[in-house]
Amino acid sequence: MHIEFTQADESHVEELVKLINSAYRGESSKKGWTTEADLLGGQRADEDGIMELIEREGSIMLIAEDDDTGNLLGCVHLENHDGKCYLGMLTVDPTLQGQGIGKMLIDEGEAIAQFWGCTHLYMTVISVRTELIKFYEKQDFRLTGEKKPFPYGDERFGIPKVDNLEFVVLERKI
Repeated sequence: MHIEFTQADESHVEELVKLINSAYRGESSKKGWTTEADLLGGQRADEDGIMELIEREGSIMLIAEDDDTGNLLGCVHLENHDGKCYLGMLTVDPTLQGQGIGKMLIDEGEAIAQFWGCTHLYMTVISVRTELIKFYEKQDFRLTGEKKPFPYGDERFGIPKVDNLEFVVLERKI
């Protein structure tokens, strides 16, 4: 498999929504290790939200495609915030997780952040996702001690199945 990294555009929106929701929600997400299906129901992404990220100034959705088949393998959202780059919605097809695609997306994201002149990558992760936090720590991200509230009541981010969800912030110097 030869992977090509490109910037998503409106032609990718429908496929991105399908990929992101399949990796985080519902039964399909349980094929991979990044599932949030036990914590959240509903959607993880919708077409309007993805389109807004693609069109937003200082924001891109980077995609990984199989150069041979054209299949979408993964994606990550990057956004320049005054010298720090937010990295979010890191997604790999659940059937392909554990093959290094996520790490490649992080590395490609870091290259974009450096091009933007950013000095750090940062992200938010649901605090109870300990296996995911450990994965990011292996990628040299560190917990900052900062926490952010989960957007309860906004179903664009999912329908909570548990109480007391919150985000922790992780950061990596680049």
